[in-house]
Amino acid sequence: MSAAGTGLGRALEAVMERVAVTAAAVGPRFPLYAEPGDGRWKTTGRGSWTGGFWAGLLWLRARYTGDEADRRAAAACTARLEPWVAADTATRGLIFWYGTAPAGDDAGAAALRARAARAVLSAHHRELGLVPWGEALGGPRLLARVDGVPGTVPLLAGAGPQGVAAAAGHLHRHLDLCLGANPAVLTPALRFDAGTGWQPCADPPPGWSRGRAWLLLAVADALLRPDLAAAGPARTVGRLDAVAELLLAQQEFLVPPADAARPEGPVDTSAAAITAVALLKLARVPGPRAAQCAYRAEAILGRLAANHVSGPGSGRPPGMLLDGCYDADKGLAVRHELVWGDFFLTLGLAALHDIVDITRV
Repeated sequence: MSAAGTGLGRALEAVMERVAVTAAAVGPRFPLYAEPGDGRWKTTGRGSWTGGFWAGLLWLRARYTGDEADRRAAAACTARLEPWVAADTATRGLIFWYGTAPAGDDAGAAALRARAARAVLSAHHRELGLVPWGEALGGPRLLARVDGVPGTVPLLAGAGPQGVAAAAGHLHRHLDLCLGANPAVLTPALRFDAGTGWQPCADPPPGWSRGRAWLLLAVADALLRPDLAAAGPARTVGRLDAVAELLLAQQEFLVPPADAARPEGPVDTSAAAITAVALLKLARVPGPRAAQCAYRAEAILGRLAANHVSGPGSGRPPGMLLDGCYDADKGLAVRHELVWGDFFLTLGLAALHDIVDITRV
């Protein structure tokens, strides 16, 4: 293994041990973000939109260790996601895809994923052509948000032919809205008004780091599925390739600023980790860009491991992915460990070490 590979192997070991430490600290609650100084977690009782990432981390650890106790802990956490099946939120894609897909052939996780897929399909709004953001997390219901696309696309695609059609429609409607007339400027969120139609929201801002990362991930998932890539408008396959190229061309940094309009502000390692996973998926799509995507994914993971993962002797728990930014505008957890950042970093490292098939998660 190369020097870079050896470093990534050490990072994988550290982040997997961090999962065990976190599990002991949070008990039946769900970690959200951790203080950069001491690693103490802010937790939630029900998991909010991030609960699936914690369940997914536990499944990744179970696959890494092969320990039956770790598998039982992951299954128990996944079962605690069940109340979100009936919640009115497009983030059920994030919750139930990433909370169950790493479980492999676990029957309980598969059954819960199937229930969630049917529930999300029932929420598909035919007139609007998408699954609305929903009101479970507060705010207006009829929103189109870019973070309501990843996870939702593969989740819906598992709900039979109707699910595949809804998944393709959901993705393409968001591409229409979020990229709009000027694809160089991504609009992360829009609100539907019966009188004026879709109008951009001020929050998140156009330069939001996770906007492009989330959208690239959803496009990568669609390109990996021939049935999904061929569904929807006649221009679907070519369009997804074009969008992938556009988003890749706009990825200027290995670790981007949390807001492109504030390059002097905090960075967002969670956006980098999401992008790395999207790139690993695109590297599995046959074509001329595969090798470059694989190279860039490993470069991002290498940068995160070398510069942003806490090590022994740092005065903080090892294995923390630091410098994640929850919300720059609100000043919320701007240099913290974020549970979804941990998940995507761990998923990327696990994929590089053949612990998980990245095309199936």
